[in-house]
Amino acid sequence: MVNENTPSRRAFRKTKKKHRVLRYVLLSLLIIILAAAIAGFYKWHQLNPENHFAHLSAIGGSSNSHYKQKAGTFNALLIGSDARPGDTASHTDSMVLIHADLKKHTYNMLSIPRDTRVYMDGYGYTKLTSVQYVAQSAHGTKAGIVEAVKAISRLTGVPINYYAETNYWGLQDMVNAIGGIDMNLPFQVKLTHAWHARNQGKVFAAGVHHFNGEMVSEVTHERYSLPGTDYGRQQLQQAALVGIAKKMMQPQNVTRFPALSKSMSKFLIATNMTTDDMVSIGLGVKGDFHPETQFKYRQVKGNGAKMYDDILKAKNDQIILAPDQLQNVIKNYFTN
Repeated sequence: MVNENTPSRRAFRKTKKKHRVLRYVLLSLLIIILAAAIAGFYKWHQLNPENHFAHLSAIGGSSNSHYKQKAGTFNALLIGSDARPGDTASHTDSMVLIHADLKKHTYNMLSIPRDTRVYMDGYGYTKLTSVQYVAQSAHGTKAGIVEAVKAISRLTGVPINYYAETNYWGLQDMVNAIGGIDMNLPFQVKLTHAWHARNQGKVFAAGVHHFNGEMVSEVTHERYSLPGTDYGRQQLQQAALVGIAKKMMQPQNVTRFPALSKSMSKFLIATNMTTDDMVSIGLGVKGDFHPETQFKYRQVKGNGAKMYDDILKAKNDQIILAPDQLQNVIKNYFTN
């Protein structure tokens, strides 16, 4: 009979105990790895564009109960304002409504002229450019942006899920952060009301130009020398968006995304997009992003008219968008 206390038996028990402890450690590590994998999968599942962009709410509530929003799509309003450092209220300088379909990889854009006649809750009819300023003066920055979004949603019948506002300095900083962009100008541009006196009167021929942030901001601000004034400006804004998108997706700039995201407040005055929203968009465009062909620019013509402004209590120059044309563009390119 073997003595339980012999050295060989004690060594065997000690080895067995070590193996048992090792098994527990390995099992614990396995559980941790599995838990991390499950959490990662859950997060990926959440951020998958078809899941993330589903059942989205509209800012201020939907103005169109018949609008059916498909999973993997969202509507966003890009706002360019004339806000200067320290301003508590600003006028809307440009607005671009985007319908993004991350499954089909299509991005339909509609620029809306700043002088477009719109309805503002509590005031009546006025120019679009005045809505944000009046609401911000009375109720604060965010309220002004929300009122501008609601005015566009009411005008177009499109529920808007996100907004992002920048200004001259924000656009300039963004373009400079990615090393400038190439802009394909569809026509000659002469700067007639430049932000900086040194740029006044500069002329750029139609074609591709490499611009830094200052010049992108100058060119996209121009309208008086352009064919169609506001409509010409819309084409320049599209060219800038395409240029920014192309530059951002270059391999050397993809590595700058973390640094850019940390300094996002320099580029954006305000947005309701979260980091997860932005990551999900990135997942949606990854591997199949060709802005020159996927960005589809839509225009709705309008007629200038002297109209009564309920805020000014007097007539001023406004643009009345052709209702039938607007309805057709929205139906064909901004609904599912």
